[in-house]
Amino acid sequence: MKAALIIVILFLSACQPNHSNNDYLFRANDSVTDSYGYLNAKGDTIIPFGKYLMCFTDTFKTFALVTEPKLGFVGIDRHEKILFKVFPFDNGPDYVSEGYFRIIDNNKIGYADTTGRVAIQPQYACAFPFENDTAKVSNNCKVIADGEHSSWQSDSWYYIDKTGKRVK
Repeated sequence: MKAALIIVILFLSACQPNHSNNDYLFRANDSVTDSYGYLNAKGDTIIPFGKYLMCFTDTFKTFALVTEPKLGFVGIDRHEKILFKVFPFDNGPDYVSEGYFRIIDNNKIGYADTTGRVAIQPQYACAFPFENDTAKVSNNCKVIADGEHSSWQSDSWYYIDKTGKRVK
């Protein structure tokens, strides 16, 4: 099994663009225990299998999205320091839209970019993904439950740009 993982990792390494990928980590799955971990290009285990419930990031460059047992979806850096909690969406971490995904802190929503940098600090009660360079947000909203789904309701929606400034 380790030989097969090394072949997959070497293949992934060869397919990367002209970056030095010696320091990239690659997600691997132990099919016997159904656990995930991260290996380096040599096939060495860097983040042990099973440490996180799920690893969502295939190629760990600067940060990775994982499921931490007590916190849920989080972004971690290469030292496994938690950078932020990720907004849950459709049974997984929020998806990237126009280079940003939603993060949460103290029940407020903000945005991080694909490098793992917090681009807009969590400050909104509800916030949609970016679309056409703007995101619809509100500081005052209610969650309306509808079976297993829910929606947000607000009388004070407005739009922000990718710097967090209000736009018309």
